[in-house]
Amino acid sequence: MQAAIRGRWAVAGIFLANGFLTGSWAPQIPVLLTRLDISKFTLGLLILLFGAGAVTAMSWCGHLISKHGSRTVLRWFGICGSFGLLVVALAPNVPLAAIAMILFGGSIGGMDVAMNSNAVVVERRLARAIMSSSHGFWSLGGFAGGALGGYAIQNYGYLTHVIVVTALAFAVLTSAVGHLIEEDKPQAAQHRKFSLPRHTIVYLVGVMALLTMISEGAVLDWAALYLHQELGADLAVAGLAYAAFSGVMAVMRFLGDGVRNRFGAVSTLRGSALVAAAGMLMAGLSPSPWLAIAAFALCGFGIANTVPIIFSAGGNQEGMSSGTGMSVVTTMGYSGILVAPSAIGFIAEHSSFGPIFIALSGLLAVVLLMAGLAHRAEFAPEPDDFRSDRPEIIRL
Repeated sequence: MQAAIRGRWAVAGIFLANGFLTGSWAPQIPVLLTRLDISKFTLGLLILLFGAGAVTAMSWCGHLISKHGSRTVLRWFGICGSFGLLVVALAPNVPLAAIAMILFGGSIGGMDVAMNSNAVVVERRLARAIMSSSHGFWSLGGFAGGALGGYAIQNYGYLTHVIVVTALAFAVLTSAVGHLIEEDKPQAAQHRKFSLPRHTIVYLVGVMALLTMISEGAVLDWAALYLHQELGADLAVAGLAYAAFSGVMAVMRFLGDGVRNRFGAVSTLRGSALVAAAGMLMAGLSPSPWLAIAAFALCGFGIANTVPIIFSAGGNQEGMSSGTGMSVVTTMGYSGILVAPSAIGFIAEHSSFGPIFIALSGLLAVVLLMAGLAHRAEFAPEPDDFRSDRPEIIRL
């Protein structure tokens, strides 16, 4: 039990570091736009490459986890991920920035699948839900990265900012990986070929992740630029959009396990999606940067527990390992971050961000209608003889 408790805090540290790296990227986006002297559409393509790297890594991560375990996979991707933002900030031109974005996205995406899979393993060992609070640590890291990033860049420069971010992330990751829980090793025959689950429900859960993460990614990638260019905010204030989103999200995620246990995963998901849709609608209609920041905070209040519940549903699908289900759901979810940024950048070149955020509120309304598909997130611990090598796959 003590090992499981240490593993619970270790995986929380991984979530914190991943969120800190992601949140620190948000205030760097306007800097990249001006530093490379590119259009919003080109910036959207670079962010598209971040998503491409993430989705490519995620699609293989379930296979890697079944072969090596989530702890080992986290170690690989975590060390690479801690240097990802530094590589992007050092890129002197668009071609090298494109390569850097692929590497940064791949390392962050691989970390994401592995840390969520490891959190499911910890849930089973502790016989209680920890997914929402784990994502709370991710949001806390995102809040710190977003809130401090704009101030640090404006006062100390973007290179100083990324060097400090890299050092902090590396220190947390290297301290945490040695205490992670390691799941039972699957049988050797189980991982000879790359494989996909046969159950349709996991892909429908993935659609919910897709629709939710399109909205979350839009706030990450474009909220600061929306406030800066269209609502007249300076860089420090613009960085608060994602900081407010992540800060409120963090608070709600720390409360989310209790809410989910009391009201049930499906009911919590429905209420959360409704609030998120309302917040996104308000952000798109906002006439001032501070009202938009408040609206993004409300959106974060709603989205806070949608992703953890959806991921928990994916990682607890009957007849498949947590790594396999999590790989499918996270890959589909991050496909939203793959598709949305370039589309949003293209539309913003010819229109504005306001109508885009209004349209995104409609996607969150669809999640509300699909919430019943997340019933596997109604937490019940697996029996002691759970093994990750249950029959689950179609050989390719």
